Amino acid sequence: MNISVVIPLLNEQESLKELHDWIANVMQSNHFSYEIIFIDDGSTDNSWQTIKKLASENKAVKGIRFLKNFGKSQALHAGFDKAVGNVVITMDADLQDSPEEIPELYNMIVNDDYDLVSGWKKKRYDSVITKNLPSKLFNWAARKTSGVKLHDFNCGLKAYKLDVVKNIDVNGEMHRYIPVLSKNAGFTKIGEKVVQHQARKYGVTKFGMDRFIHGFLDLITIWFLSRFGKRPMHLFGALGVIMFIIGFGFAFYLGIDKLFLNPTGRLITQRPQFFIALTTMIIGTQFFVAGFLGEIILRSKQGKKRYTVKDNLNL
Repeated sequence: MNISVVIPLLNEQESLKELHDWIANVMQSNHFSYEIIFIDDGSTDNSWQTIKKLASENKAVKGIRFLKNFGKSQALHAGFDKAVGNVVITMDADLQDSPEEIPELYNMIVNDDYDLVSGWKKKRYDSVITKNLPSKLFNWAARKTSGVKLHDFNCGLKAYKLDVVKNIDVNGEMHRYIPVLSKNAGFTKIGEKVVQHQARKYGVTKFGMDRFIHGFLDLITIWFLSRFGKRPMHLFGALGVIMFIIGFGFAFYLGIDKLFLNPTGRLITQRPQFFIALTTMIIGTQFFVAGFLGEIILRSKQGKKRYTVKDNLNL
């Protein structure tokens, strides 16, 4: 199979039929063999009924329905798990991503041998205050932190080699950082393509300003995982040892001062330096233990699904 199109969605009933027909026309005109995998992330409208109807009319349509809303990352993870096409395309279900971009994205993966190609919505039709400016700041921080030089990390329109999606674990809210996860997994040939962005035709956005707060928190997480995810003791252990040595040195000085330099002075426990030394040693020990536990957890970690499937279609 040439292409798997993975589409996570939440309450996008109005756009699904139009999106399906658009994708099918593009695939047929370019003679691609394909599948379309819709992941219904706990919709409360009739999205699943629409998907079932599309699947009955087109055997290339497949569907996964979550028991409740688990989030876009888990939806993508489920779609990646089931995809079989040589190239996997992800796109949003709100018709803001154009399926006309699929052939060129496919060619960049197949002919130019990219591992991943990310869309760049250079011209956006979103609110400047609530989306454009925060997005620019977010992308700048992501570039500086991750070292991946993309303009639009959060663009839903991306293309991947099948090996990439089978070897990355998209969890939490890490869908924004799939290029970084791919780089960390060894897939370093990452490209970018300017793509057409369209105004939302139906419904309302499912994301608010809080997504940028979560995004920056996830950015800190991905930075830590990139640097120390496989060796937490290198960070926590080093911090713990340094703080313990500082605290112990302080305590040793207080002991020498009391025994030899000023034996008639205040008791050690009456001096504020004693509590600084004690606190520093305790925190240092805690850091060291945190690193040690991190190493144990890392070695015992087993991959687990983070979603519950309610129904499947043709899978």
